[in-house]
Amino acid sequence: MIDKTSNRTLPGRLAIGMSVFIGVQVSFALPVVAQDGTGSMPENAHAWRYGEGWECDLGYRENDGLCDEIAVPENAYLTGRSYGVGWACNRGFEEVDASHCAAIFVPENAFLRASGYGWQCARGYLQDGNACAAIDLPAHAYLTDDYSDSGWTCERGFVADRNGCVAIVVPENAYLTNARYGAAWACERGFIEVEGRCDAIAVPENAFLDVNSYGPGWRCERGYEPEGSSCAKIDLPTHAYLDLSGNSWRCDMGFRLKDGRCIVEQ
Repeated sequence: MIDKTSNRTLPGRLAIGMSVFIGVQVSFALPVVAQDGTGSMPENAHAWRYGEGWECDLGYRENDGLCDEIAVPENAYLTGRSYGVGWACNRGFEEVDASHCAAIFVPENAFLRASGYGWQCARGYLQDGNACAAIDLPAHAYLTDDYSDSGWTCERGFVADRNGCVAIVVPENAYLTNARYGAAWACERGFIEVEGRCDAIAVPENAFLDVNSYGPGWRCERGYEPEGSSCAKIDLPTHAYLDLSGNSWRCDMGFRLKDGRCIVEQ
């Protein structure tokens, strides 16, 4: 007889069904091996919160379908991670040979770092190997939090010289810069450094103070140009204008410079 809902004969469909049934029976007969939380749930395990499968309880780790207990050494705690040894050392201890936790050595005049790993010398001390040596604070100096250097810096008005602090000699008409690096003093406005002293700046007529590191300390007013130590009035030719600085000029558009004049471009 032919089944009208399929091209297969009824005996053929029955044969396929029997094959599936036999396959299911065989699969139940074979031992179940867990792979990534699948298969029958072993002891010391629990079902996944979402979806199907299982995972080992805290303190246990999957091993060939079973949950083996993690050996946690003294002064350690379980991490709950599936990778690594499964435990970590308590604060103040460090892992040794992935087998136990040893107390971190903290020398005298030192303290355990906030992270719980390693130590740091107390204020007034610097690390010297595995110990903390007292800082030899020179006169006119104070302690700093910079442990990568000497641990101290000189007071204002003094500069480090070898292992001490010497007074900064400030010339007349100068002031302390308080700079950690570079010049310790600078000349007051209206003065310029000359061979370690501060000389008054001679400002010519039609000029004003303009202290910078590349000039004489003054600049010509707009419409004037420097000429030696003075400022000469600019003789502006026809079809020209003062540039942005105001101390030189350019030809208007459509003109070009020739022999000090602005002529029509050709």
